Amino acid sequence: MIAAVIVFIILMALLGAPIFVVISAFAMVGFYATDIPSAALVVDTYNKFANNPILYTIPLFTFAGFILAESRASVRIVNFSRAVLGWLPGGFAIVALCVCAFFTAFTGASGVTIIALGGLLYPALIKERYPEKFSLGLLTSSGSLGLLFPPSLPIIIFGVVAETSINQLFVAGLIPGLLLILLLSMYSTFTGIRSDVVKEKISLRRIIKTTFDAKWELFIPAIVVVGIYGGYVTLGEMATLIVVYAFIVEVVIHREIKIRNLPLIMNQSMVLVGGILIILGSSMALTNYMIDAQVPMVILEEMQKLITSKWAFLIGLNIFLLLVGCIMDIYSALLVVVPLILPIAISYGIDPVHLGIIFLTNLEIGYSTPPVGMNLFISCFRFNKHVIELYRAAIPFIIILLIGLMLITYIPQLSLGLISILGIQ
Repeated sequence: MIAAVIVFIILMALLGAPIFVVISAFAMVGFYATDIPSAALVVDTYNKFANNPILYTIPLFTFAGFILAESRASVRIVNFSRAVLGWLPGGFAIVALCVCAFFTAFTGASGVTIIALGGLLYPALIKERYPEKFSLGLLTSSGSLGLLFPPSLPIIIFGVVAETSINQLFVAGLIPGLLLILLLSMYSTFTGIRSDVVKEKISLRRIIKTTFDAKWELFIPAIVVVGIYGGYVTLGEMATLIVVYAFIVEVVIHREIKIRNLPLIMNQSMVLVGGILIILGSSMALTNYMIDAQVPMVILEEMQKLITSKWAFLIGLNIFLLLVGCIMDIYSALLVVVPLILPIAISYGIDPVHLGIIFLTNLEIGYSTPPVGMNLFISCFRFNKHVIELYRAAIPFIIILLIGLMLITYIPQLSLGLISILGIQ
């Protein structure tokens, strides 16, 4: 009977059943098969939610990000970045990379970034003579570029699931995230020179003006870094502070968001958060079963028979995670896969913080990887292009990001060095 139920659940998944339904169904079958009362599933999941002081930061940071996305903050940040970087060959492409990274870090959703900024950045790139294929690939791949920067929601969720220091993960993601931007910026500069794109004349007056216009938004990263790493506020307090700050700036100072529109923005952001929390609850139930059934240990024993080298394991892990990133959204992947691979990775001597950065970089690339990377289909809708065209456009950027992934994977100090220097606990 259990085998028949499992086949039925797999069919549900293939027919498009919601991921939380599939995960919960597997968890219930597992508990039933091991004669553990179903009530234990609910009680244990509730206890993990109720006793976790980090979870309430997820809706707060998401709401703040959506407030910024709905205002004209993106225009001000683009203008500022353009004044500072526009004189470089490929300068506006670098501006697009940086702005997308900024917004994805706060919204935690690459789709929001592509939809919110695509209409602003894509016509500007074409106007400045960037090739259409390059422009499409740039915006598609950079939609998920900010997932390694604080206060990225995937970093917070990895910390919760892996029971790893979120402050350390925030610091660990800085250099790898900047490395990916640097590699893509080098390619953008090469394209800019080859295509003879329009370059801005550097103007001190314009830099001062755009800095003044964007001053309130530019304070946000500084507030996060100084507040958390200076030890002045906790992560939860910072989340509350950023919401209040974003509200005051965009609603009171700039007056670009009407009070009557806030419920709609809140609804849009909480739909994303609600989906994350539902998946989180169901995945915790499945994790409890896997731990009770010692599933990770069984997998570890089998893997150790085939793989004896840490480096060989990392190669296999990257291939596996790239595939996962193609077929699962990042939140489902974090909540389902992390509990499985974490004990295995630790057994090979991989630091959990380093694993987190490897994990997130893989899933970030997977968003844009054919055939079913989520960013490809969001861009297809946003820019009204055929998905095959976006496949071709994304390939050069994926290759560059894979080079960055290899450096991040095999040079652990890129992730861990800054933690040691700053002594972050």
